[in-house]
Amino acid sequence: ALVAGELRDLGFEVTEGVGDYGVEGRVAYGVVAVLRNGEGPTVMVRTDLDGLPVAEQSGLPFASTATGLSDDGAEVPVMHACGHDLHMTSWLGTARMLTQMKDAWSGTLVFVGQPAEERGSGAPAMLADGLFERFPKPDYALAWHTSASLPSGSVGLVEGYVLAAVDSVDIVVNGKGGHGAWPHTTRDPVTLAAQIIVNLQTIVSRQVSPLDSAVVTVGSIHGGTKHNIIPDQVKLQLTVRSYKPEVRRLLLESIRQVAENTARAHGWPADLLPIVDIHEEEGTPSTYNDPDLIERAAAVMGAELGKDRIHFVDPVMGGEDFSYFGIEGDLPIAVLWLGSIEPAAIEAAAVEGRTLPSLHSSGFRPDPEPAIRTGVTGMTALVLDLMAP
Repeated sequence: ALVAGELRDLGFEVTEGVGDYGVEGRVAYGVVAVLRNGEGPTVMVRTDLDGLPVAEQSGLPFASTATGLSDDGAEVPVMHACGHDLHMTSWLGTARMLTQMKDAWSGTLVFVGQPAEERGSGAPAMLADGLFERFPKPDYALAWHTSASLPSGSVGLVEGYVLAAVDSVDIVVNGKGGHGAWPHTTRDPVTLAAQIIVNLQTIVSRQVSPLDSAVVTVGSIHGGTKHNIIPDQVKLQLTVRSYKPEVRRLLLESIRQVAENTARAHGWPADLLPIVDIHEEEGTPSTYNDPDLIERAAAVMGAELGKDRIHFVDPVMGGEDFSYFGIEGDLPIAVLWLGSIEPAAIEAAAVEGRTLPSLHSSGFRPDPEPAIRTGVTGMTALVLDLMAP
């Protein structure tokens, strides 16, 4: 409501409720704001809107005290632990600047406020609700992503793959439970789960090229209730990361093969083979920054902010559903890293040999003013360059 009202006051044509999930009782929070200013390209600038169920412990005067409801209806503390408040503020500032400089650009602005980025479902929901049919389809799409390692006032750029494809996988390891003193009369899913976990690590080390990036992490194991009871079932939860589509397919296919064939190797019958569930609704493809667009951003932002504040950085294995806009729209996109940490804090951490709080941490502590100024100035300069009359 806040961002929609701000953009409406600036003269944008604002549509709320974009991204209907098609689920009764589920509210769509997507915002699309359009501003036409003559002939020229259409440029989309996106901000994400959502927070995380984390109790903020940053010690900042504006630390969040808000609460929200979890999926099971429990009241939980929430904060912008991934910097989406910086994104929104920079986005609104850019919109204000561009409306004041309409003689310096020509074309159509599409400012998108996207919900559910943390779930990976907001972008596809907006696309499914006709984002590129109901509103002007962009020629370029741009977005900031806060960095918890770069100093405030700086920008991080990556050409090509910048963020990974993310997949969630559940494995249900079935067995035949019984007494811990008579293991030979059971089929122990705990020992089988342990073997599966070890064997999963060979996918990356022995099936994926050393020149490609891939991660298979087992983040959760649940099984059993008592010391002397062998359970009937163990449940594993995995996160899987990759860049190339072919590597993503290899990882997911291999996880299924490893789980099932490890069970077969231990004599498991067909009716007890592990069940592998790949959560396609939660998966996001990798994000590929258009190299020409990144080179353009480096030149434009370097001239506006100073070349010393522009850094080419390595890609990371985090994920973003912003990738859907580039894939579905077949258009060049760029996610740009917005430095957010006070330089003195970075220097002190280096001297003391400690790490700073990461994104999604309760202690994430952004340095807002220089970060926001950089976000507004840098994005405004890039949009003006793309939309020069």
